[in-house]
Amino acid sequence: MSGKAWLIGAGPGDVELLTLKAVRALGEADVVLIDDLVNREVLRYAKASARVIAVGKRGGCRSTPQAFIERLMLRLAGQGKTVARAKGGDPFVFGRGGEEFAALIAAGIAVEVVSGITAGVAVPALLNIPVTHREHCRGVTFITGATRDGAKPNWHALVASGATLVIYMGLKNLPAIVAGLRGAGMAASMPVAVVQNGTLPSQRQVVATLAQIANAVAQASLQSPALIVVGEVVHYAKTGAVEALARKQA
Repeated sequence: MSGKAWLIGAGPGDVELLTLKAVRALGEADVVLIDDLVNREVLRYAKASARVIAVGKRGGCRSTPQAFIERLMLRLAGQGKTVARAKGGDPFVFGRGGEEFAALIAAGIAVEVVSGITAGVAVPALLNIPVTHREHCRGVTFITGATRDGAKPNWHALVASGATLVIYMGLKNLPAIVAGLRGAGMAASMPVAVVQNGTLPSQRQVVATLAQIANAVAQASLQSPALIVVGEVVHYAKTGAVEALARKQA
């Protein structure tokens, strides 16, 4: 008898950003597989009898192999258990949720995805940064700052797009990211925000120009997990213009 699997987006860190559906799914689970970046306060919504298994993944640290996680989910669900896989942010935004979904479906396991608030939207908002703004950008692009094969983004295409760039997992490669953007023609004066532990009480951030950001982050000793936001909209983080615009329109 097969059980069921939930792929749950637990949001960027602040437990109050957990969705109602995520709360319900956690409450139904017999086993919760929880990522390292998920706020442990979400476990208050799991039932008391639920087994909790940490399957952490964090850049630069020892991580649980992805293949092991998938085998564990298949085994537990195959035993008839309801398995909740709690992931930071959204499971389908740099969360390997697509890989797990495919493995579960291939094994005939019922699976449901619970979308979560991704850090790429929530974290800039806490700094009053709108990732889209019709007067400043044509959209927003989410990209990873680290790839398994070391491949680099097409910086020229990204700069030419005029979109706000939200870069996940890029802190370690920040100098190379800056070099890539500048080499593709982005202005040295472009504002950049780097935010560590976004939405948590331990949140720290640095806002500087593209030319200055790597040194500013090093001086502030920011550490992972951190999000990088690049674009004209970052000006709002420094000027408070979002609040001014809201007052003007009120």
